[in-house]
Amino acid sequence: MKDHVELRSGAYADSVTLLQVSRAVQATPGVVAAQVAMATGLNLEVLESMGFDVPASSPNDMVVALRLDDDADVAQALQAVDAALAPTRPSAGDTTEAPPRTTGSALRRTGPGALALVSVPGVSATVEAMDALESGHDVMVFSDNVPLAEEVALKTYAASRGALVMGPDCGTAVIDGVGLGFANTVRPGRIGIVAASGTGCQQLLALLHHAGEELAAQGTDGIGVRHALGVGGRDLSAAVGGLATREALRRLDADPEVDLVVVVSKPPAPEVAEALARETDALGTPVELGLLGRGQRDLTAVAEAVLARLGHDAPTWPVHGADDAAAATGPLLRGLFVGGTLCDESMLLATEALGPVRSNIPLSDDLALDPGELLADTHTFVDFGDDALTQGRAHPMIDPTLRNEQIARAAADPSTGVILLDLVLGHGAEPDPASLLAPAIEAARADRPIPVVVSLVGTDLDPQGLAAQRDALVAAGAEVHLSNAGATRRALDLLNRSAGSTR
Repeated sequence: MKDHVELRSGAYADSVTLLQVSRAVQATPGVVAAQVAMATGLNLEVLESMGFDVPASSPNDMVVALRLDDDADVAQALQAVDAALAPTRPSAGDTTEAPPRTTGSALRRTGPGALALVSVPGVSATVEAMDALESGHDVMVFSDNVPLAEEVALKTYAASRGALVMGPDCGTAVIDGVGLGFANTVRPGRIGIVAASGTGCQQLLALLHHAGEELAAQGTDGIGVRHALGVGGRDLSAAVGGLATREALRRLDADPEVDLVVVVSKPPAPEVAEALARETDALGTPVELGLLGRGQRDLTAVAEAVLARLGHDAPTWPVHGADDAAAATGPLLRGLFVGGTLCDESMLLATEALGPVRSNIPLSDDLALDPGELLADTHTFVDFGDDALTQGRAHPMIDPTLRNEQIARAAADPSTGVILLDLVLGHGAEPDPASLLAPAIEAARADRPIPVVVSLVGTDLDPQGLAAQRDALVAAGAEVHLSNAGATRRALDLLNRSAGSTR
């Protein structure tokens, strides 16, 4: 084997593009491994863990790291890199009209009501979002790593103009049936959702869609979603105070096509949650609050409450691949998630059953994992979509490399008893995520039958194909649930069956 590492100063492409470039180059004959990435701290750590020696660099450099067979031609591999990067370089294009140079000038060419979607590195997102607001438009900020103070400034300005800021780190939205970001394809209907949570919103969308399909199959008028307005996971924090949530609620309350509003959130600040409860009581449209926290309902229970308010019984949430003889192979639970809210929900349920658990997004500061060591000698939960693990990298719903590596580490630890995972479908996510996760599950179970429980969040209308994704995971040895809460309770039950279970 031989390595070739070079820096390309001043070259830039976004993390999703570079992920695709890396995969294309790795398919080149003679190339054993390829990583083409910006030289951020996290990416340098990954390259170091792969054994590459990267020279001194800055985040503005692009790193091309290749591992090749001894007889492979380095020049040919570099030609493959250049060929994969070529489509990302701007071309002359149509010169009859100069392209807009700013977000504001682009919006001035659109009609009223256009929504601006900002997806740039977090350090640049606020400028673009403010440009949209000053142009009189709502904005969805998909970007993460936006400073909290800048979020407060954006939302304060928006509130003064009656505008809506969705985000930052707004991963999912549905506007009049059109999905944005990591959105699932769902049945249309008369439910409105306000979500201070991306994957929490997706879990609710998936459960309500499944229930609607079951009702339609029984000849009953189905249920569906009209709008899902993401507001960013920090909106109900004490610092932000629910500024975007209030505007989203005002809009849904004024929409005659919305019969019921659901608010779903990561654990909010208590004082903000109390104020929100008072304010929603005064609205004309009924509101169901689904705010995660200790002693609060899980997201599946929230979906069941929504169905009850609409006069429907909850269906049996599907489970596939269950093995009645399965039991934990060690005392510890390892939760490895791409969805932060799903991780929060599972941690809350696990803490109730097992006592305190450690995480990179802990329920309290004293339970924080060392960022450089995500596998502790206790029950651990990791959100691979957290800002600290996505700097310069695609979200793990697109690039699962870090999580797959951690699955292997967890499986190699004899104290691991159960591995709990999520897999989230939808537009914008990896086109075939099970094809990448299933081999990691098979490898984890190769030496001993570690139970692997997966919550598969998606619908039968999603582009990845819910049934195909489920079947691939089951074939790899996983037990697959549509309900994340159901998957977590199953993992806890498997630990209880083991005589070595720790509490």
